Amino acid sequence: MPNRVQKYNPKSLTIAFLVSLMLPVVVLACTEKNPVWVTVTGILLPLGSYMIFSLLSRRSGRMVWVGFIFVFFSVFQIVLSYLFGNSVVAADMFLNLLTTNPGEATELLSNIYPAVIAVFVIYLPILWRAWVHLRHKVMIPSRWRRRMMLSGAGIFVLGCITLFLGCRNDVRRVLRDEVFPINVCYNLGLSISEAHKTSNFSATSQGFTYQAHRNIVEPKREVYVLVLGEAARAASWQLYGYDRPTNPLLSKRNDISLFRSVTTQSNTTHKSVPMMLSSVHTTQHNDIFRRKGIPHLFNEAGFTTYFISNQSPQGAMIDNLAHDANHVIYLDEPRYDMRLLDKMREAINTDPSSKILFILHTYGSHFSYHQRYPREFARFIPDDDVAISRKNLRMIRNAYDNTTLYTDYFLNEVIRELEQYPDLCSAMFYCSDHGEDLFDNGNGRFLHASPTITYHQVHVAALAWFSKAYEMSFGEKVAASLANIDAPATTYSVFHTIADIASISSPYLDVKASLVNASFDYNAPRLYLNDHNEAVVLDKKIGIDESEKELFDRAGVRL
Repeated sequence: MPNRVQKYNPKSLTIAFLVSLMLPVVVLACTEKNPVWVTVTGILLPLGSYMIFSLLSRRSGRMVWVGFIFVFFSVFQIVLSYLFGNSVVAADMFLNLLTTNPGEATELLSNIYPAVIAVFVIYLPILWRAWVHLRHKVMIPSRWRRRMMLSGAGIFVLGCITLFLGCRNDVRRVLRDEVFPINVCYNLGLSISEAHKTSNFSATSQGFTYQAHRNIVEPKREVYVLVLGEAARAASWQLYGYDRPTNPLLSKRNDISLFRSVTTQSNTTHKSVPMMLSSVHTTQHNDIFRRKGIPHLFNEAGFTTYFISNQSPQGAMIDNLAHDANHVIYLDEPRYDMRLLDKMREAINTDPSSKILFILHTYGSHFSYHQRYPREFARFIPDDDVAISRKNLRMIRNAYDNTTLYTDYFLNEVIRELEQYPDLCSAMFYCSDHGEDLFDNGNGRFLHASPTITYHQVHVAALAWFSKAYEMSFGEKVAASLANIDAPATTYSVFHTIADIASISSPYLDVKASLVNASFDYNAPRLYLNDHNEAVVLDKKIGIDESEKELFDRAGVRL
């Protein structure tokens, strides 16, 4: 036995396991900027718990594999910290795993290879050594095991004391939000609950009706287009004051209403897009599982509906709400958004319906950026596919700006297509689901969906266009859209604006949220759906610091 212990050294394996599990704890202690008592509690509780857990069995290596879920949490947290700089693994992160298609995941992982390599180097040797120890039935020395377990118990008790004395007025929140991995376990449970509700949507929404009707009779053929943007941050649009010509076509038009102050309800696609497609208010998130979406509303009002997506079906709420459309079309590679227009043009020319709604779900500016546009739109170069790193910022930003240039072309072509039919009563409304970080302001943030928000992830591009025939029939709506260009709106307005554009009435329609209605409520609070699906006011309390507040102020976005 002594030779076996010496050869395989179970003490070093246990210590290596403890250190690997504590790595994300230390990282979070440095990045989260919590009060001292919270930070101390966040170190002592997991350290004591891990020490006790790792020694529950005398068989060296057994608890490493029994605790694989903690290894997974640690790996996930380290990658997340590399990507976003701070914040714990959120419920939305787990849901992103379920709703991201393999192609998107591969694109992301291939561009964060330093973090991927690091976790492989740290955790694979420990798992391999644990397997070897199990195979050779290595035992942990009893005396050392008892001492370590007693030490762990003492550290755990000390952590409980700091929790109840230092955080006594906020114990539940500190455990839920600040103590790793308790917070991750809570978030995992929340994500499982959300996934379960999503899978039961057909049952929980069965029989729902909008009681929709129209009080007007429009003799002309009507075609309305809702374009769902992807990761289009307002700060990178020429129309919003960006110093690069990313909107050379739309900027020349004098017939669009550019909404300058729209913020997203969520910086994650799997929550933001369903909220855009649904009538539910930000404070009513649970009701999204009991109500149908825009396609169902328009179906009830006598429209033929098309949902054409440039993204793969993901088994998420987006697909549930899209399913009610009369025609659901998912495109495959190459994922260039102009293919959406090809399908729309074909339907306009072949579908005899007098009233049609198109919902076009774009790929827009979704990472990996250089794959979102044909090479002829590579105006800003170099735009190579590079690793996610600040040193590659120039190429990353060039590629992102090229996606905006392509979106500009796509939206202009949608308008031009509708203009081909002068007697067509038509309108287009565009809004992005969320924005994007590009290593702005020295904060080290990249992409979207971070648990804590930033200006660039929240302020989104949104605009409307109306045909001459539409303006002749509904001039008051066009006038209202121009009057509301600075309205403090959120993506909650998307459903109500497109319904109002089509003059659909329903008990679920909130005209005070419609950007084409003179009754828009300028005093409504600007709400955001946080990671725990709680509607919170968009202000400093959810992590907007002074530098971020300055960006909102500079853009004219009133918080």
